[in-house]
Amino acid sequence: MFDNPLDFAALVIAIVAFIFARKAINQAAALRTRLDAIEARAITRSVPPLPRPMQAAEQATTPAAAGVAPTPPVIPDVESIAPAAEPAPEIASTPAAAPPPLPRPDRGFEETVGTRWVVWIGGLTLALGGFFMVRYSIDAGLLGPGVRTILGGLFALALLAAGEWTRRKESISAIEALPVANIPAILTAAGTAVAFATVYAAYALYGFLVPATAFILLGLVALGTLAAALLHGPALAGLGVVGAFVTPVLVSSDKPDYWALYVYLAIVTAAAFGLARVRLWRWLAVTTIAFAFLWTLPCLQCGPSMVAPHAFHVLAGFVLAAVLVVCGFLFGPPADQGQIEPISSGSLAAYLAGATLIVLNSFHADAAMIVFGLLAAGSLAVAWRSDAATGAVGAAAALVFVVFAEWAIRANPDMLVLPGGPLPGIGPDATDGSVSLHLISAAIFAFGFGVAGFLAQGRSARSVIPVVWSAASVFVPLALLVALYARIAHLDRSIPFAILAVMLAAAYAAATEMLTKRDERPGHQAAIALYATGTLAALALALTFALEKGWLTIALALMSAATAWISLQRPIPFLRSLAAILAGIVVLRIADDPRIVGDAVGTTPIFNWLLWGYGIPAASFWAGSIFLRRNGDDAPLRTVESAAILFTVLLAFMEIRHAVNDGDPYFTSAGLTEVALQVCVALAMAIGLERLRLRTGSVVHNAGAILLTAFAGLATVGGLLVLEQPWLWNINVGGSFINLLLLGYALPALLALLLSYAVAGHRPAAYVNTLAAGALILALAYVTFEIRRLYHGPHMDVGPTTGIEQYTYSIAWLAFGVVLLGIGILANSQRARLASAAVIALTILKAFLIDMSTLTGVYRALSFMCLGLVLVAIGWLYQRILFRRQAAASAAPAAPAGG
Repeated sequence: MFDNPLDFAALVIAIVAFIFARKAINQAAALRTRLDAIEARAITRSVPPLPRPMQAAEQATTPAAAGVAPTPPVIPDVESIAPAAEPAPEIASTPAAAPPPLPRPDRGFEETVGTRWVVWIGGLTLALGGFFMVRYSIDAGLLGPGVRTILGGLFALALLAAGEWTRRKESISAIEALPVANIPAILTAAGTAVAFATVYAAYALYGFLVPATAFILLGLVALGTLAAALLHGPALAGLGVVGAFVTPVLVSSDKPDYWALYVYLAIVTAAAFGLARVRLWRWLAVTTIAFAFLWTLPCLQCGPSMVAPHAFHVLAGFVLAAVLVVCGFLFGPPADQGQIEPISSGSLAAYLAGATLIVLNSFHADAAMIVFGLLAAGSLAVAWRSDAATGAVGAAAALVFVVFAEWAIRANPDMLVLPGGPLPGIGPDATDGSVSLHLISAAIFAFGFGVAGFLAQGRSARSVIPVVWSAASVFVPLALLVALYARIAHLDRSIPFAILAVMLAAAYAAATEMLTKRDERPGHQAAIALYATGTLAALALALTFALEKGWLTIALALMSAATAWISLQRPIPFLRSLAAILAGIVVLRIADDPRIVGDAVGTTPIFNWLLWGYGIPAASFWAGSIFLRRNGDDAPLRTVESAAILFTVLLAFMEIRHAVNDGDPYFTSAGLTEVALQVCVALAMAIGLERLRLRTGSVVHNAGAILLTAFAGLATVGGLLVLEQPWLWNINVGGSFINLLLLGYALPALLALLLSYAVAGHRPAAYVNTLAAGALILALAYVTFEIRRLYHGPHMDVGPTTGIEQYTYSIAWLAFGVVLLGIGILANSQRARLASAAVIALTILKAFLIDMSTLTGVYRALSFMCLGLVLVAIGWLYQRILFRRQAAASAAPAAPAGG
């Protein structure tokens, strides 16, 4: 796109000049606002307040009556007013309200062009003029490369000298330069830009300079620009810091000297941080940190052999940031006590992140690990002295985990658990220097973060500071323990790691007790909750390390119940949430593998790993919900109650699947036996939850009962009556009376009836009647299918339906209806009588629609004769027994009154 690098440099200068112009416009607006305010205050002091109407009338008539001509007020010149010369009033009077400030005068076009635009364009023109002059000399062949370079340097020096002369001239004449059109600053910026271009052209275009010389000269120009920014403002500082950090990119070499590079960057960083500190330019500090971090990335291409210079870069930058950038520490800016300052914390975190990259890229070389440890310790030390850098503690904790987690994942863990031990020269060895260094480093990190976090409690007046310290104190030891366990023990059983976890839990428990006995301070309760969480987490890890994989689910569930119990002994609000969190973790654990222990579930019905893996957590969650309910009904309680119901339901369903499918819970289909058992279990648990919700009023128990009832209904309709119905499909139902029909239809009918009575008066009538109707349908289906079984054997789908079979259905339905009617009369149950009426009505329909067409001879006659006799008998029962009894019951209370 550009035939000559100078064209590109000219474009860059133009863009930079435009940015300076935009910044100048903003500063002009601020200055204009300040000038208007000063003028308004001056006019307010010089002009007396306007009199009230009555007061104005008195002032107008009094002088005329006395024969004295009024004297007009004298308005002094605004420029002659000085606030210090204003005399104090001798007699106190009520101050008059100041009039609103005068409207801001519009800036004229002439003023805008004459004082601002011409200056900006002039500075840009000077810089571009130098570039174009050099371009012209090249195209015309007037001057040689050496002369061009010398003239470019002289032109840069001339611009710099002009900028300094104009600055001194304005200072001597006491004329303050407009910040938006600062002529000295623009001239100096143009001079530095030309100087950069001249040096770069001498190196890249003409080869007059070797890389080292060009590098030094460009660096000196950049440092000089930063120094000039002390006099000429932030725009020049931005130009200088960008030029300083871009210089190493412009000057390249086939054999880069990283030591020279990073020494140079340390000098530039020190200069930029120093300038940012003197002028309190936050943006300059942030820009420097960003560029310095980017210069850490070359370590990603150099490999482990070049750790030292890269480590020096992050170490030097960290020290400079701590000394000059961190508020309230050594030479840093002033700090607000108890406040986390983003730049102070971010500067340390940025260099610590650079050290992390070096560690990961060098494959955890010893030197990289040592530097990383020094920076992590330095973060704790600086944050201990200055609250502004407390955010770096959290960043250090996270990065420590990243380093050790990568070390654990990167290794080949299979070599650690071979029966013969690791192969010689292949894979990590538990006794080599790297593992030893990491073990020592992990111990130092765990001790440092743990102890410092505990001792930091109570040292700050703001709650966020102790919370950050306590969170790091709890997180780092636990995270390191898990990483070491994964690397060394390969997630297998390890009693030594279990012992370490128990010791860590004891330390956290002691910290919790000591903090509980202290006086209340900001962040005190949150810190107690965090240490209590650490105690329970360490105990859970101990169980995980000491037990087989399946016991982790049990251990976490028991920890949830233990946490709920501890919340009664130590009423820390977070403990209730922690119990819910642990319950959620257990739920996620079974979502990954519902068998909990994989293929090692076992084949024994009931007494297999499903019983322990689901039963113990279910019991634990029920116990935890009882503990939590003593202190109120809230989200954590509902979470634990939901987990209790879920594990209870899954225990029953998984055990049914396991028992029915020969120990395979993942069997692809379900049969009549499985569906029948699941319907019965769902209805039974719904009855239990309906009873329980009446005592607790829990929305979770209420929702659980409804969901289980809905599941039973769907499984009944879709499974028992359609997909697994033995009349439609080739299903062996077993013996004559003790068979699957009894399990699949009679028992669910009884449970549905009991459930309808359990919810009667507590649920809507439609809900209750639906359950009663379901019980009736299942009972009638059982009667029908049993007759079918007597006529067709265990495979009910085989063979035609004979006349005697049809007649038996009608007689059985009639008998069933009569039994229901008798129960309704004896128990005075309208629901039973209505069910009887429904069955008899169905029998009538069958007689006219089916029996009349399919039955012949004596069976047809007997069918209708029996139906008629039953209907007459039913009418007699209603007339003679039921309604006479009801009439007598209604008349009984009136008898004493008549007597």
